[in-house]
Amino acid sequence: MLTYLDFEKPIAELDSRVRELRETSDNGDVDLKPEVEKLEAKASKLLTETYAKLSPWQKAQVARHPERPHFKNYVAALADDFMPLAGDRSYSEDPAIVGGFARIDGRKVMLIGHEKGEDTASRLRHNFGMAKPEGYRKAVRLMRLADRFGLPVVTLVDTPGAFPGVEAEERGQAEAIARATQECLDLKVPIIAAIVGEGGSGGAVAIATANRVLMFEHAIYSVISPEGCASILWRTADKAADAAEAMKITANDLQALGVIDRIVKEPVGGAHRDPAAAIETLKSAIAEELVGCAAMTADQVLAQRREKFLAIS
Repeated sequence: MLTYLDFEKPIAELDSRVRELRETSDNGDVDLKPEVEKLEAKASKLLTETYAKLSPWQKAQVARHPERPHFKNYVAALADDFMPLAGDRSYSEDPAIVGGFARIDGRKVMLIGHEKGEDTASRLRHNFGMAKPEGYRKAVRLMRLADRFGLPVVTLVDTPGAFPGVEAEERGQAEAIARATQECLDLKVPIIAAIVGEGGSGGAVAIATANRVLMFEHAIYSVISPEGCASILWRTADKAADAAEAMKITANDLQALGVIDRIVKEPVGGAHRDPAAAIETLKSAIAEELVGCAAMTADQVLAQRREKFLAIS
């Protein structure tokens, strides 16, 4: 059953009423189809109107929705012949970042992304998408492998940020993130990054320093979470909505600032309401970007990426 967000309560009430009328109609002799259709139309209109004017804080809630597609869902529907590659060849395997060879629309790529998990057990196993140093070192290893074989790199970003635990700091978290960011800048093959949920801080930038940065309509991308920003500025996370407004974390704001290049539309009500449609739209967008980058030489790839990030003010 769909999980409704706080601002969706009026929609939830209408949907609940629709379900009740359907059950009554199915179990009795009364034909309630006209009333059901009327309520469905009302709920659909309210959903469209609500999502047409979401605040930045509401978009943050949508970006974090537990039923949004995760990396494994994208792999299943977006890529063919996915061959996962594990380990950083230095310390261990980090399940928070998954990657490997794949085909997207017939084109060979190196596909890398954050995996948050979809239930309690898998979320704990993937550490809620918060990678440790070995995760970013694995990403570097895979990017170098892609560079060696001349394969474009596609990354799917969905993380609240890199793991801030003591053990991660002991193993060089900051250095690993910096090294991954540098590797993105140094690759001679194109990189296409897509912010599909949360793009949190350096944990996101480490695999999103790309030639083309795509972003789902209701995703967010920021240097710190709204709650973290509010805790610093106002000493309370209760001001998260105000922080989200000030931080310019939405796709429209970031496109205007030149941080991202393309906004990918989501189904009405967010990607979690129709994951298949959302993934298909993203697949088409990535395929188009791959075609656009295919004719670029290595020097052009490097120059375009460098100019793009130097131009961000």
